[in-house]
Amino acid sequence: MTKRNKIIYWIATVWLSLGMLSTGIVQLIKMKEEVALFTQLGYPLYFLTILGIWKILGVVAVLIPKFTLLKEWAYAGFFFAMSGAVFSHIAIGDTSVSAYFGPTLLLVLTVVSWYFRPADRKISSVN
Repeated sequence: MTKRNKIIYWIATVWLSLGMLSTGIVQLIKMKEEVALFTQLGYPLYFLTILGIWKILGVVAVLIPKFTLLKEWAYAGFFFAMSGAVFSHIAIGDTSVSAYFGPTLLLVLTVVSWYFRPADRKISSVN
């Protein structure tokens, strides 16, 4: 892995982790703005707890060494959660750019972190 790729990986992964951790905490403590957003999107409020817990566990999975299969699941979960957030805003006809910025940024960071992850954080294929 080149030094450039390692730098890209760690920058994307740190920002992704901070974003997922902070939004996970906001969802777990049920901040009133987050409750209002989930209500506007039509989701039940218990979904906040589920997403918050899984985001925090996903951050742990992505950051700890080894457990490559668990990392793949965490990246997949991040991808599904953030693409789901984008499509949820589309579904309700949300036209504000600010509504799309956070989920789109986290979606891009998920893909970049996954793509540039070092070999020891990838599942090795057996031929």
